[in-house]
Amino acid sequence: MPATIIGGIKVTSVSGNGTVNMGDVLQIAPKSTTKTNSGAGGANTGDFLQTNTFCSVTNTFDPDIKDAGVRGNN
Repeated sequence: MPATIIGGIKVTSVSGNGTVNMGDVLQIAPKSTTKTNSGAGGANTGDFLQTNTFCSVTNTFDPDIKDAGVRGNN
């Protein structure tokens, strides 16, 4: 099914392994993965943000040995 884009599109930046897709696609598979730990409101992006956080605790304990395998996607 064709995609219809109505209105403006804003792509601030695409770097590294970023993907921007518009229209039909069968499958988009990641080529790499990363893990990021951030507190409440730490990874928000946008034009007009306002975050109010009284208390933020980030649990970085991860008992997994491996989270995501992307070897077959390359």
